[in-house]
Amino acid sequence: MLRVALAITAKDLRQRLRDRSALVLALVVPLALTFIFAQSLSGISGDDFTFEYALVDLDGGPVTEGFRAGLQQLEGAGVVELRFEETRSEGLQLAGDGDVQATFIVPDGFSNAITTNQTAGIEVIGNVDEQIATSVAQSIAEGFISEVRAVQTSVGTAALNLGDVDFVSLAERAEMFPDPIFVEDVSASRKELDLNTFYAAGMAVFFLFFTVQFGITGVLEERKEGTMRRLLAAPAPKGAILLGKLLTGFILGIVSMAVLATASTYLLDADWGSAVGVGILIVIGVIAAVAITALIASFANTLEQAGSAQSVVALVFGMLGGAFFPVAQAGGVIQKLSLITPHAWFLRGLSDLQSEGEIVDIWPSVVALLVFTVVTGSLAATRLGKTVRP
Repeated sequence: MLRVALAITAKDLRQRLRDRSALVLALVVPLALTFIFAQSLSGISGDDFTFEYALVDLDGGPVTEGFRAGLQQLEGAGVVELRFEETRSEGLQLAGDGDVQATFIVPDGFSNAITTNQTAGIEVIGNVDEQIATSVAQSIAEGFISEVRAVQTSVGTAALNLGDVDFVSLAERAEMFPDPIFVEDVSASRKELDLNTFYAAGMAVFFLFFTVQFGITGVLEERKEGTMRRLLAAPAPKGAILLGKLLTGFILGIVSMAVLATASTYLLDADWGSAVGVGILIVIGVIAAVAITALIASFANTLEQAGSAQSVVALVFGMLGGAFFPVAQAGGVIQKLSLITPHAWFLRGLSDLQSEGEIVDIWPSVVALLVFTVVTGSLAATRLGKTVRP
């Protein structure tokens, strides 16, 4: 039986290679879309996103030095790229021309106004096309002003209640408190995949469901072309025919995922994580895809019906499972519904693998994919025998 199944698989693989349809759908299209998505959206998100600001210091006082030091701390952390200009007009021109995303302008007399309890503020001029960066700049300036006001209030209260105040001592104690502008690194419990890896993995698992269907729909194709009669007259056991078709889909899926993972790693700098962990996710993910497409095909009477139904399911699962955008950002019902798709669990497994770096951390995704395989595979097994007929 196994020899017959392997012979059928070899015949189907040769056929798919000759017509090149499997190669295009399994390799060329997903890799091309990954490149397009990654390149077109490269400026929207990413771990290396940096705000470009300019600082015009017309004051030169001690309070402004604190603001400058805070911005330089952000620059040292890679959050901000900072430029220094001498005049207000130069700062305005930089923001207006888009050379920087926003400009901080500290007016003359700012430090004196703060120390004498007068009204003072930092002006933020943002580029019209950089709303997010401008909002961040405003938050930085407002945060600094709020901290300065808090210090003013504290010193004023101490002067009123304590009478003679040792301001030198107060200043020394104030230095013990954190800077008003700081950077804190908080690690997330689950790391989001970087842009290139996300789209490489998303496109790979999305087109996986189109790739593996070349296997089981081969049964309906044999019936349509009249070659199923010859297979049954060979005689070839029904089980061997089905096994051969399922193996065709499995092999095509494994090759597709492996090649896409390797190609995206070297061509697009994608980081899939541990080779062993990725290998486990790919193998179980492909088996789950084969089981699901087999179940769908078992309800079809013709090749066209099977192809249409499988395409609809693949598209819905891909959209809902986060193959095109991170469903975690949507939240709510969409995020919960995504868990009924193998796509979401595959991508979650990759995220866990990158976040923790240990194979044991992908076990929830592995278990979920196995559940998809067992449930849909069991149902398909009870129905597929009916499809093997002349």
